[in-house]
Amino acid sequence: MSAFQKTYTHLTALTKATVTLKATGAANDELAKVDGRLAQVVKINGNEVTLQVFEGTNGIPTNAEVEFLGHSPMLKVSHELCGRFFDAYGHPLDGADIQGEERETGGPTVNPYKRKQPSELIPTGIAGIDLNNTLVSGQKIPFFADPNQPYNQVMAMVALRADVDRIILGGMGLTNDDYLFYRNAFDNAGVLDKIVAFVNTTDNPPVERLLVPDMALTAAEYFAVDNNEKVLVLLTDMTLYADALAIVSNRMDQIPSKDSMPGSLYSDLAKIYEKAVQLPSGGSITILAVTTLNGGDITHAVPDNTGYITEGQLFLRNDSEIGKVIIDPFRSLSRLKQLVAGKKTRRDHPQVMNAAIRLYADAANAKTKLENGFDLSDYDNRALAFAKDYSERLLAIDVNIPINEMLDTAWKLFAKYFSKSEVAIKEEIMNEFWPKAE
Repeated sequence: MSAFQKTYTHLTALTKATVTLKATGAANDELAKVDGRLAQVVKINGNEVTLQVFEGTNGIPTNAEVEFLGHSPMLKVSHELCGRFFDAYGHPLDGADIQGEERETGGPTVNPYKRKQPSELIPTGIAGIDLNNTLVSGQKIPFFADPNQPYNQVMAMVALRADVDRIILGGMGLTNDDYLFYRNAFDNAGVLDKIVAFVNTTDNPPVERLLVPDMALTAAEYFAVDNNEKVLVLLTDMTLYADALAIVSNRMDQIPSKDSMPGSLYSDLAKIYEKAVQLPSGGSITILAVTTLNGGDITHAVPDNTGYITEGQLFLRNDSEIGKVIIDPFRSLSRLKQLVAGKKTRRDHPQVMNAAIRLYADAANAKTKLENGFDLSDYDNRALAFAKDYSERLLAIDVNIPINEMLDTAWKLFAKYFSKSEVAIKEEIMNEFWPKAE
């Protein structure tokens, strides 16, 4: 803080979340103390400055003292972050301080000229990802899920199985049960030393969620840029993050855009997701996020904007046929999978993936015929049986096998239900990988 920093004592406007005053020299995202409560600059119009007060403005008088701190939120970065859980301000939840270099959060994304095209496979053990929507280092991709689906469990599974050096968790609006679940899952797996977590729970003020992604990504940049590590960032739940944005904008009397979201939603989300990067030095930041859907509405402003920014999506769906949650092969997409499928994986991977989804689509058509009272052919019945087996053994989120085993499993299912001509894979690939008769 500057030695000549002024203290102001006259507020010109108060809302439930923000205060406004006339001040000079303030900067966007700068922190301040308002009546002793931490606040952040969210709007500057000439010499009129609006600050969001994280704990709310209840009880703050119009003559409250406002002291600008001269910097945006800071995080101490060092290897002492590892194995620790922090609040939205970067304070350790165990109360024991850490030593490290203080860095401002929310900085710019990596210059495109300094980036490298993503090309490294991140295996997760989940076939719905590795086989059909392969994850690539430096990618940004969300899970789209209904609120009642086990997306936190899936995120934890991916984190525990992913071949990465560091995992950064940014939890926004977590229930205490979810917070304890993550903590116990990482501890029980013996990987707590590679985890760094920033947590805002339902007991904390909602606007604190706005700090969590920047904290998580500042830590990620330290490990990826400074230490050349492969970092996986888990952000859950981005819909609750967007709700916090809406709370602040609505209380600032801004005119809402679609679905009551602020007009800045796209850029607010993009500045987070665009931190994903593959660096020439070998370090990388891969972002895996959760976007919960309101009543399954994929057209809502949050998933709609997210789909434009990210490189695909992983869609969780309850499969009534097998009674499990699967990664839907029709609605899921990885726009970067072609960079590694068949290049960093076995050469039959792209052909197997495409054939399996085509046959799964034939089963969906057969199911529609059945529901409409039409007779099914022998092929239709075989396709339906294949789809059930395919869901059970490859699409279900509890599957945990290496990619080669996924491919071998798919070949066995092809041979069990179809002829070679029905599978329609290139002959040279077919001859090499079609299961031999026992």
